[in-house]
Amino acid sequence: MSAARLESPLPLSPEQVAAIKERWESNPMLRPRIAKVTVNIGVGESGERLQKAARVLEMLTGQKPSVRRAKRTIRDFGIRKGEPIAVMVTLRRDKAIEFLRKALQAVGNKLRASQFDEFGNVAFGIKEHITIPGVRYDPEIGVFGMDVVVTIERPGYRVARRRRARSRIPRRHRVTKEESMVLLHELFGVVIEPR
Repeated sequence: MSAARLESPLPLSPEQVAAIKERWESNPMLRPRIAKVTVNIGVGESGERLQKAARVLEMLTGQKPSVRRAKRTIRDFGIRKGEPIAVMVTLRRDKAIEFLRKALQAVGNKLRASQFDEFGNVAFGIKEHITIPGVRYDPEIGVFGMDVVVTIERPGYRVARRRRARSRIPRRHRVTKEESMVLLHELFGVVIEPR
């Protein structure tokens, strides 16, 4: 491998990046955007710890989190079906961008290529919420880890969700893994490691 390839912030060649950006400029409907950011804290039990996790999410995002319940009983973990075990928040538009900027700083503005799926979405974890800039440790609450999932889509994805005349998104219009990498690097300066 050449030295220039190792120093690149993306695991793509400059020609690939140029081709992607040229496609986006030729047609504004092809430029992807961040549709939503989903933040999840899984506690694995109901009670006080779950309430503390909900407080952490509300403090970080400014939105009231929704409670997620267990889908099945798992005796080894002491979980019963229907028991509240996690809290999550869905952020859109400016709130999503603002939170994502902070969350990426918590992981050092670095992601791995394996964290992207084939439809351009990306997921990463934050081990401790106190690593997010501007958050201070509170001994009453403790420390929580969280999962952050970024959904990336193009204009026109509404046809798959609308009520009337619903249709599938053709493969040629779906966001690719490479396009997501370029978008996140362009918006947030994210460095993507090959593995």
